[in-house]
Amino acid sequence: MQEIPPGIILIDKPLGITSFDVIRELRKELKVKKIGHAGTLDPLASGLMIVGVEAGTKLLHEYQMLPKIYEALICVGERTTTSDKEGEVIESCVVDALDAKIVEKELQGMQGVLRLPVSIYSAIKKGGEEFYKKARRGEHPVPPVRDMEVFEANLRELCEKRDERMYLKVTFSVGSGTYIRSLAEELGRRLGYPARLENLRRVQVGDFRVEQARKL
Repeated sequence: MQEIPPGIILIDKPLGITSFDVIRELRKELKVKKIGHAGTLDPLASGLMIVGVEAGTKLLHEYQMLPKIYEALICVGERTTTSDKEGEVIESCVVDALDAKIVEKELQGMQGVLRLPVSIYSAIKKGGEEFYKKARRGEHPVPPVRDMEVFEANLRELCEKRDERMYLKVTFSVGSGTYIRSLAEELGRRLGYPARLENLRRVQVGDFRVEQARKL
């Protein structure tokens, strides 16, 4: 574990709030104006956020580029407009069973640099505006394609089947700019099924771990 330097706060973001909500709460609590974070987490994701306060904001750029580790719950058998459980279902099928050895083999095959589309509901900007804002207005921007680096991908658990879907607990160690929703869909494609992200938790950024973080 890395020692937390002055001006840096580690936060364990809960589900259901935005990264900006975290900053707003801390700004009120700490009574500071100069504050920022080193990487957004979606409202449906929990886990580690690195927050810089005052002089600590100067460190955030280097922290943004650090590798990250996520624990993901992936639903196999369903794909949505948002690549997670909040979107409209656009493809579904019954998944009778999955072989853990086959899942592990496909995950191993995903290690390396993958060129994958990013969900149009991401915070990537085009023309100064986030894609998700365009999508929610009913626009249909072309999904950007990005190089995403996967250092490790490991199956933690093959969960019990429910609602004719199978659920996989997977740990991904990835480079900066990698979208786990894109990896969830790619794993589904390799297994021959539609897939989406069910839950996501960021547990590590560089050598900082979520166990070092405080609750909001």
